[in-house]
Amino acid sequence: MSSKKLMVLGLAAVMTCGSVSMVQADDGAKLSMFVYANEQEQAIVQNMIKKFEEANGCTVEVQFSTKDDYNTTLTGMMTARDLPDVFYVGPETVSQYVDNGYITSLTPLLEEAGLSTDDMMQDILDNYRYDGESTGTGDLYGLPYDSSVFAYAYNKELFDEAGLDYPDPDNPYTYDEFVEVCKQLTKDTDGDGEIDQWGMGAANAFMLYQYVWSNGASFLSDDYRTVTIDTPEFIEACQKFVDLTLVHQVTPTVEQDASLGVYQRWLAGQEAFYACGTWDVAAFMDDETFPFEWDLCLYPTLSTGKSMTWCGTVGYCVAESSENKDLAAKLAYFMSADEDGNREMSGITTGQSIRLPNITSMAEGEFKDAVTNGELPYPSNVDVFFNYLNGTENAGVRFIESTYTPSAGWLDRFFEGFDTVKNGSVTVEEYIAEVQPEMQELLDEAWEMVE
Repeated sequence: MSSKKLMVLGLAAVMTCGSVSMVQADDGAKLSMFVYANEQEQAIVQNMIKKFEEANGCTVEVQFSTKDDYNTTLTGMMTARDLPDVFYVGPETVSQYVDNGYITSLTPLLEEAGLSTDDMMQDILDNYRYDGESTGTGDLYGLPYDSSVFAYAYNKELFDEAGLDYPDPDNPYTYDEFVEVCKQLTKDTDGDGEIDQWGMGAANAFMLYQYVWSNGASFLSDDYRTVTIDTPEFIEACQKFVDLTLVHQVTPTVEQDASLGVYQRWLAGQEAFYACGTWDVAAFMDDETFPFEWDLCLYPTLSTGKSMTWCGTVGYCVAESSENKDLAAKLAYFMSADEDGNREMSGITTGQSIRLPNITSMAEGEFKDAVTNGELPYPSNVDVFFNYLNGTENAGVRFIESTYTPSAGWLDRFFEGFDTVKNGSVTVEEYIAEVQPEMQELLDEAWEMVE
């Protein structure tokens, strides 16, 4: 992913994102929308839809799904050629959906309606652009529902008990510094001879990328066609990740994680460090869910000296088959950029944050002010999220490489047996030698199916 800033602050846009007054009424028109959402999100979406209907004299039928069931249902709709007017698209499927005639370009529709994306996260928007050959440039085919980032959280109470200074939110630990801190946080708290508090939890599919990318390695080549897990940098990063369990013993073993998962141990106050996404904040700020003081910090660094993590996004698109593309594009824009909706989703007005605002000036202004003033329950080191998203000397983000491939089966294959490395059954080198050819075959097959 480009290292340029994900958020670009500038002069106020000539046309404010999400202003209802910009849309014209379309009396009697009917639209359909299909998205996945939890109960809290559904309530906000329904309120936004009602507001849109009133402003446009139209009716919007919304169908909700769970995230797990969404793709299966959408595939069925595509097969039947019965797509809703507006639905979710991810960066990984933009080119495929365009080439197969499922979604339409938003660029001319937004321009005709006078709807500006200038005050939105530009690098996030770029992931919804497609020029007919590659994503990142060309027309815009999606507008973000969210832009999420996976930062690091730490239990302040465990640091206090150990007499340790809190992590510096702007300057990450080196790997060696991190190991030493984790050792001081790994304890037998009840004196029964067994460790029951650990420095960190290490969920493979969420935590390995940070080590790989910070060591200058990647799962794939720059063109996303070649599996590159056999490089020295990748192998070294995997070894350091595995050593946290096998050598330094600052994480639960594979067997211990099987009895109580990483997430559950964090909630139980048994791990000092745990990964925290923007979507986790509301739950972690709930005293019943997590009754401990906590805050955000950066992941440790490896050879590059830069803390890396992953971000993600899903966005609203408009079906090529829509009979009212103009209005559908206004709905997609409204759901992405309406000011009141962004205030609700980010917690500025509700007090519970589901995601960061899509509007850059709001994210850096009202949102941060609400956190600073105590109006929005949020970790005080909120800038950790923005430092990752903006890109600083010490922090940066990437999209997981499967974002840019036709399927994620090749990546799933890597993690299927990775616990055999973490439990010491095979070495890192042996495992990589085994799975790299299989991953490459799966990747080749995925590309062949879309070409």
